[in-house]
Amino acid sequence: MMLILRRAFAMAMMIALLPLAVAAQAFDTRASAAYVFDQTTGTILLSKDADTPLPPASMSKLMTIYMAFEAVADGRLRIDEKLLVSQHAMDYGGSTMFLRAGERISVEDLLRGVIVLSGNDASAVLAEAISIDGTEAGFARMMTNRAREMGMMNSAFVNANGWPAVGHRMSMKDLGILADRLIADFPTYYPLFSEQEFMFDGRAPSNSQNRNPLLGLVIGADGLKTGHTSEAGYGLVGSAKQGDRRIIFVITGLDSAIARAQEAEKIVKWAFRQFAQKDVVRAGTKLADAAVWMGDQPTVGLTVAEDLSLLVPVLGIANGISAEIVYEGPFTAPITQGQQLGELVITLDGLPETRLPLVADRDVAKGGFTERLRTAAMVLWQRFAPTAQDAA
Repeated sequence: MMLILRRAFAMAMMIALLPLAVAAQAFDTRASAAYVFDQTTGTILLSKDADTPLPPASMSKLMTIYMAFEAVADGRLRIDEKLLVSQHAMDYGGSTMFLRAGERISVEDLLRGVIVLSGNDASAVLAEAISIDGTEAGFARMMTNRAREMGMMNSAFVNANGWPAVGHRMSMKDLGILADRLIADFPTYYPLFSEQEFMFDGRAPSNSQNRNPLLGLVIGADGLKTGHTSEAGYGLVGSAKQGDRRIIFVITGLDSAIARAQEAEKIVKWAFRQFAQKDVVRAGTKLADAAVWMGDQPTVGLTVAEDLSLLVPVLGIANGISAEIVYEGPFTAPITQGQQLGELVITLDGLPETRLPLVADRDVAKGGFTERLRTAAMVLWQRFAPTAQDAA
């Protein structure tokens, strides 16, 4: 008879880390949609209409940048390769790198032109070079397909730069996923996002500043991309690192550049000041013993396979912390050391639950005839033994 056992479990080491007090104050953002998560622990701190597909404006250039980084990494583009500027790319208005049709610009300069200057023209040049059919429309289809492969299910692209177009949409969570991948997959190129100025060939010196309002502030901000159209409002995909922690946030729908800057700074300070990372349990710590049937040992220890750190409000949790060991047992031998047998489920007030695999701390081989006989007798007893009500 297999049973699901949910066992309440209080770890003294956890309780010691979390004094009982008030929970962290929730952030009431002015953005129409937002997504904030701690990259270090994977904890979602804020989600407001985060799965709704919305006009992303220039924030969708991050997908163009990601695919350009991929093309450089796998050799389809060279960083010093010079790409031809088409008339189509030059015809874009809005944010520009002031390119001229017919000239050739290096991939490195084009990447800086997109990241620092938010160049619509530079985005189109990269798109045409990477596209299978040499067109921006073909590249947009590639963008959509690649986004699906990356788990960005609420994104669809019509162009490479976020120019307003019917059907060109991204959710705030998708933008967060994309920012996470840019940071994790391309650490060599990610520092480009923190460059505050790019003076391309002496053209338009008044247009040489990075539009990210957080760069230069002493709060650890080092990326990623702003966006603005009349349809989308003012938005920002941002990231900041302080100590060992990094947060990623996405906001959109603000009514001015000033409001965007203020909201972004408030979010960064809130995320770092209201939450702290705490070590909870070390890999190899045995948390329970579970019964084993037909084994050469009657029980097997359940241990955590990896270190666990949690992001917790700095003032603690109003109702403390709850943890459960959840597994389906008893287990039938043989059992292999390291085999997953259950989960440790930890719940903190106001934050998503955390699940950590629990594994066997040792091998348990099949038992001999005596052990199999004992197990069979136990099964028969559990099936046919009279209950307290029957006895009455």
